[in-house]
Amino acid sequence: MNNEPVLSVRAVTKSIDTGVHRVEILRGIDFDIERGEFVAIMGASGSGKSTLLGLLAGLDSPTSGSIFIDGEEITGLDEDALAALRNRKIGFVFQSYQLIPTLTAEENVLLPAELAGEATTEALDRARQLLDTVGLAERRDHYPVQLSGGEQQRVALARAFMRKPPLLLADEPTGNLDSANGQHVLALLRDLNRSEGATLILVTHDKELAAHATRIITLKDGIITSDERTTAQAESR
Repeated sequence: MNNEPVLSVRAVTKSIDTGVHRVEILRGIDFDIERGEFVAIMGASGSGKSTLLGLLAGLDSPTSGSIFIDGEEITGLDEDALAALRNRKIGFVFQSYQLIPTLTAEENVLLPAELAGEATTEALDRARQLLDTVGLAERRDHYPVQLSGGEQQRVALARAFMRKPPLLLADEPTGNLDSANGQHVLALLRDLNRSEGATLILVTHDKELAAHATRIITLKDGIITSDERTTAQAESR
């Protein structure tokens, strides 16, 4: 068994030179995340949490410091290598769903396997099983425009887990949903986190949502002000 942290962040900084002055967005971020954890990253607008998530996803590069996913340093990789790593190692769930409108629910879920050249019968079976898990087996031939917001987010969840990534990153995944659909999506995230064994990192400003995580990392002005285990840890076992 691999006992190495699924994610390690070492002395990460991010700054932007506006031409007038330098804006320090992240100022020396350090943490490890173990396999199977459910971590919420919290902070007010401007705290740096969304910037940090983009760095963890390899969508941007830190000004200094290092980020390791499954023991592999991603800082310094070129875009092709980053794209390949993201497809192997990372699942994404966005606030705005990011489904492709010309593809059916099933085709959207299958897309990561197709991009990896793995659109096999086995992959199709997995896509259908995931849609069944999120309660959309009967909607697999529907296009995004034919689905509600909650249903679209459930398709996005299924797609994120398609290739069994060790790391799932979610950016305000219930932000565009009403309370009932938000609770349903949260329950699915927790269930899939357990059943699939993926590590879940959730960026949110919602304290009620974060309370379901087993660990909460709070940012303020680009630094970590607290990193605490929650009572949800005992409940999740």
